[in-house]
Amino acid sequence: MQSEIQFAGFGGQGIMLMGQILAQAAMNEGSEVVWIPSYGPEMRGGTAYCTVVISDRLIGSPIIRNPKHLVAMNRPSLEKFAPAVKAGGVIFINSSLISIDAGRDDVDVIRVPIIEIAKALGNVKAANIVALAAFVTRSKVVGFDSLQEAVKDKFAQKEKLIPLNMKALEEGRKVALGK
Repeated sequence: MQSEIQFAGFGGQGIMLMGQILAQAAMNEGSEVVWIPSYGPEMRGGTAYCTVVISDRLIGSPIIRNPKHLVAMNRPSLEKFAPAVKAGGVIFINSSLISIDAGRDDVDVIRVPIIEIAKALGNVKAANIVALAAFVTRSKVVGFDSLQEAVKDKFAQKEKLIPLNMKALEEGRKVALGK
């Protein structure tokens, strides 16, 4: 089985990091994985998106026109990519910045105020980890334990950030489960 995930937002929101962590978690589970980044004209503030393809067999092409899932971190990303998501997929909406809905009734939509959650944790920069945890919890594209290990691996050189990111993962999971 194959899952394609599009992460999209503006530069500085940690879009690429979310994709890298998810790709690492999937590799740790033994899946075939492709991660493809794409940047807009500016690094911070410009458009940024990446695609992660996870499969239990060799991946024929990393180019995906219709992803199964979307993590939209800003409104332009939701408006651009939501129509292309396959029916039955998950669309994650950063409700801190996006006031509209996906306009789809054939997908599972999850709206999470990630910026407010991250601020409550003490660091707004953890918003992307809250989003990733909520998305993974809802979509089940990888196991939550694998996600936790991938986050620890990614922040191994900055150990002081691991406790914050573990809390961010837990908060994202709680909100996705409705707790």
